[in-house]
Amino acid sequence: MSTMNTSPTSSTRTAHGSVITEDMELFLTALPATLRQALQAYPMDDLLEVIMDLGRPPQACFPGHCVTLSATPVTADDLNEVVSNIGEFNADNRAGIEGTLHRISALRNRRNQIIGLTMRIGRTITGTVDLIRDLVEGGANTLLLGRPGIGKTTRLREIARIMADELGKRVVIVDTSNEIAGDGDIPHPAIGGARRMQVPHPDLQHAVMIEAVENHMPEVIVIDEIGTAAETLAARTIAERGVQLIGTAHGETLHNLVLNPSLNDLAGGIHAVTLGDEEARLRDSQKTIRERKAPPTFDAVVELKGRHEVVVYHDTARAVDLLLQNLDPGGVRRTDHGNETHVPHMLQEPAAEDSANIPLPMSHLRQARIYPYAMSRDIVERVIRGQHLEAATVSRPEQAHLIIALRARAEDARLQRIIKATGLPLHVVKKNSTAQIRRALVNILNVLPGPDDGEADEAVHETERAIRRVLEEGVAVALSPRAAAVRRLQHRMISRHHLVAESHGSEPLRHLVIQPA
Repeated sequence: MSTMNTSPTSSTRTAHGSVITEDMELFLTALPATLRQALQAYPMDDLLEVIMDLGRPPQACFPGHCVTLSATPVTADDLNEVVSNIGEFNADNRAGIEGTLHRISALRNRRNQIIGLTMRIGRTITGTVDLIRDLVEGGANTLLLGRPGIGKTTRLREIARIMADELGKRVVIVDTSNEIAGDGDIPHPAIGGARRMQVPHPDLQHAVMIEAVENHMPEVIVIDEIGTAAETLAARTIAERGVQLIGTAHGETLHNLVLNPSLNDLAGGIHAVTLGDEEARLRDSQKTIRERKAPPTFDAVVELKGRHEVVVYHDTARAVDLLLQNLDPGGVRRTDHGNETHVPHMLQEPAAEDSANIPLPMSHLRQARIYPYAMSRDIVERVIRGQHLEAATVSRPEQAHLIIALRARAEDARLQRIIKATGLPLHVVKKNSTAQIRRALVNILNVLPGPDDGEADEAVHETERAIRRVLEEGVAVALSPRAAAVRRLQHRMISRHHLVAESHGSEPLRHLVIQPA
């Protein structure tokens, strides 16, 4: 082998301050000698991959172009030499070079013989998370989207290291093709103190995701390439257990995700809802509409536009609801240069005159966003789900329509600075309990005709019993007469079970009849 000027591990600092670390010596050692020599004429820092196809000249690919390394076509012996120098291929036809992040993918003929190799350079790049660091450090379940090669896996790798080493979290990586932590039993140092679970077969990724939660008590799970309905369900299960989830999925944009029937559950799922006559009139819409059917698995979605540019949707639920209304979901475009362009898409609430618990005129909002200050976000979310409220919690006050806090913390200096900066109304509760939070939210959001939440519980329980009977017995069930605001709540509950409710009678005896599907 010719003398190389590449150290086993080399580092380069970019103009943006990122540090790139790569193991080029081990990569070059895996290649035939003629290709090693040919590559010395090109800038190795920019090399993306080497392509070797049987009977064709070998190529090296760089950003925007590929070059031919030799006029001599690749032979079976060349391919066999590379295969003997790398790790074993998994069921997904991917292999690696032990101790590195380089990835090799195989093309096979009908006899399962390797007739082509794509050898992609794996690099450790620090600084890739700066644009979205506030999301992951704030505890948001975050989904990264982007075209192949845009850097999704690279960012996951750095996120895992930051969460484990800098924030002291228990992090588990579910590494299906050893792409995040490299080939071999010992994970690459790029993931820091994060732990790595290898997946024996791609079809078992969803099972390993659940195993990670049940057996290893992680605070954060990192998963690359969520691509099937089973993996989507596993991701929801992880999020519902209170474990922070950082992942990637197929698709370049949030709109792609919403249109993907296998993956749109990550964004809350989509279903067609047939409204009753009254509900359609209240919404000023057609009787059949598309709606999000559940809270999203991921709080935030990030579209990767390039190494130095992203578009962030801080509130996935809000963005999806706007998309389904054929409205611009907005988002925040961020760049390495510190530029942040906000696309307005939120209705602005008037600032409150004081911090008293005055009910807001929020019935016009599609979904109210609530910032819980120094109190249990989980309890607030359980109340929202249990009462079927058109609301969601957010992790940052600038994303919210209102703030809810304990009365004892209402005078905190930090909270007062937030209120002064955002102009958001503050609503306080005496205790951090389900009953107190339920009563406050029901009043704030005006989902009932009065401040008494007893009617809410009664209506919810009656509707749930009726829905079960309709589903189990296939018969129509009439509900008790309720005020219009309560009937709207019942309509939402019924539509989530793919059932139709019709309004009958005149006020004050107007009521809903649930029809079987």
